[in-house]
Amino acid sequence: MSELPLPREIRCVLVPVGNLRLLLPNATVAEVITLPTPEPVEGAPAWLLGRIAWRGWRVPLLSFSTLAGANDGDSEQAVRVAVLKALGGHAELPFVAVITQGFPRLTTLNAELIIPTHDGVPLPPGVRAQVLVRDDVAVIPDLEGIEAELVELLDLAS
Repeated sequence: MSELPLPREIRCVLVPVGNLRLLLPNATVAEVITLPTPEPVEGAPAWLLGRIAWRGWRVPLLSFSTLAGANDGDSEQAVRVAVLKALGGHAELPFVAVITQGFPRLTTLNAELIIPTHDGVPLPPGVRAQVLVRDDVAVIPDLEGIEAELVELLDLAS
């Protein structure tokens, strides 16, 4: 069986969250919506803002900037929600929503355009890597780790 070659370029989005930018594959973003009122989750950490109704699902809404201990950014920016496809394969958690300021920005990248910037300091919670993308500093979120924590927090384990 022959292996398919890896794509040379990947369509990505830079999602503004507080003073950070999340770097995600474009296919991860299901939709960007206006901020609905979240349903609180009892005993949730500060970064889990509750659950929102979206297309028949109760999707956990998180503040990535709070999770990572970063500044919330410009409060004047329009607050929106980026609904992301979950990667963990858990039937009860197919989507995760993240508070964002403004709209994600589409970009096409290759390996030469992504430069790791990690300086050996421990990464903040929820962050898998810090990178430089052209002129933007971005973080690659640890979506699998966040999803595993949500499964435990929301008692979704089967």
